[in-house]
Amino acid sequence: MKTFLLRSILGIFFGSFLTLVVLFIVIFVGDHDTLDASILVKNAIGQVFCGWFFTVTPLLFENERLSLPVQTVLHFLCVSILYFIVAFVLGWVPFTTTGFLAILGLFIVIYAIIWTAFYMYFKKQAAKLNKELREL
Repeated sequence: MKTFLLRSILGIFFGSFLTLVVLFIVIFVGDHDTLDASILVKNAIGQVFCGWFFTVTPLLFENERLSLPVQTVLHFLCVSILYFIVAFVLGWVPFTTTGFLAILGLFIVIYAIIWTAFYMYFKKQAAKLNKELREL
């Protein structure tokens, strides 16, 4: 429970930070003098929620009773379902078949790249630890 709360706090702060970064980009790059407060608040809440669930759902990978493929499928389903609900409600993704399929394809590619990077990192860490254990 302590880990869940810590990750929740970190995710909320990360989502808030991301909101500020996006806001600054919109203001300075987009050359907007004014922003619609209701749109800003909705998008900020969406980004904070995304920050939260993207930091909490990796706890699935710490459940040793599940195999890695099951952990991966459950994690992918959790983050993709939650993300697309937020994205459709807030208008980040057009509510069309083409829009959904295009973003889903991009989502899968990005997910696969991040998953592979973490897998390779932890595999390397495990090999390093095993080598050190053999040397004892």
